Amino acid sequence: MLFKSKLSKSEQLHFAQQLLVLLQAGLPLLNAMQLLIQSAPKSWQVWLGDIRIQLHKGNSFSFCLSAQDGKFSPEFSNLIRVSERTGDLSLALRTISQQLEAQIELRRKVQQSLTYPVITLATSFLLVLVMMIWVVPVFKEVFGHFQAELPAPTRVLISISTGIQNYALEIVLGTLMVATGFMCAWFKSSALQKYCDVFLLRTPFFGNLFRMATLSHWCRTLGHLLETGLPLPDALRVTAQSSNHWVSHDFSAEIFKQLTRGWPLGESLKRADPKSRLLDVETLLLLHIGAESGALAEMLNKRATTLGSQLSGQLNALSQSLEPVMILFVGAIIGSLVIILYLPIFNLGQIV
Repeated sequence: MLFKSKLSKSEQLHFAQQLLVLLQAGLPLLNAMQLLIQSAPKSWQVWLGDIRIQLHKGNSFSFCLSAQDGKFSPEFSNLIRVSERTGDLSLALRTISQQLEAQIELRRKVQQSLTYPVITLATSFLLVLVMMIWVVPVFKEVFGHFQAELPAPTRVLISISTGIQNYALEIVLGTLMVATGFMCAWFKSSALQKYCDVFLLRTPFFGNLFRMATLSHWCRTLGHLLETGLPLPDALRVTAQSSNHWVSHDFSAEIFKQLTRGWPLGESLKRADPKSRLLDVETLLLLHIGAESGALAEMLNKRATTLGSQLSGQLNALSQSLEPVMILFVGAIIGSLVIILYLPIFNLGQIV
């Protein structure tokens, strides 16, 4: 089971950086792998040894990586496969390292921005659950001594609390079944994955963040592939194969299709994304200029850097703006519950 587990992005980055250092020191790939086996953690030695055995048999490095049961991402293996065509493995490892560093940094920023809102929402949910299970029933017993009809909001709250208490197990099991069913369908259905990817891009405000992250990754991947000397159609094909986002995958495939029909890159970009789901006007113009001037790879890398900076700025602004919003949101929920519970007491004179 340990042998088949997928490497995290950080682990893949460490492997790429370690191998790059050894190759730049002038060691052949087979000897570099032997040194990695000697210095690697015990959990790595099995699959590293398997790669060395496969290399010793004459298999290509990309084949050895692909044979590790999904341990490496498709992007990692595809970039290594491209380097075998161009003869520059070190460049591929540098490219992989740069991409993984950018992805790890982006994930860190996203986690940093969303940690506070997630903790706040989870805490407020637990508070509401505690009130529904333990606090509201106490008020229900008190209200049972009243000889008048309770306000409508209080009756609704008591009914919800009673329902949660009576059907708690059914609610938990139903939630788990729905979540499990959705995850199983998501893994098996590419149509559902496409729908979810498109839906995320259409969500208010957050959709723009997802779009910028996806477009930045697409520009960076394609730019690095073009820098290795790969022709644009082949680079687009590898970019599509390496993508873990269906909108980006279909975008690359459609550009490739339009290029094979004889359209220039600028027109191909427009035809590949007529609804501007992924490509914004500024990126479209810059890539068109880069294609016309022969500096497409440089333009792609610059645009990826710019999008990454813009995304970082928006994430920081999101983190700062969400804090007061979440405080007000939680305060409104808890305050509303307290007011609803105390409504009959406020009207105690009329009820009695």
